[in-house]
Amino acid sequence: MCLAVPARIVSIDGDEAVLDYGGVTRKANLSMLSEANIGDYVLVHVGYAISKMDEAEALETLELWDEMLKAAG
Repeated sequence: MCLAVPARIVSIDGDEAVLDYGGVTRKANLSMLSEANIGDYVLVHVGYAISKMDEAEALETLELWDEMLKAAG
């Protein structure tokens, strides 16, 4: 199974970005995107941002992830 998770770009340094996954920050590579800006939401798979996302869709997906984690815990 492959998973991709939405995250918001907090900072960018070349092809590397710091991303916010709803309170947890991690680095990811942006080289697969033609354009990405601070504040954009991206879909991340194995450390690579693979596409940009609409903010509403990203927030809805993060909310669903939160519900699943609460139900599993």
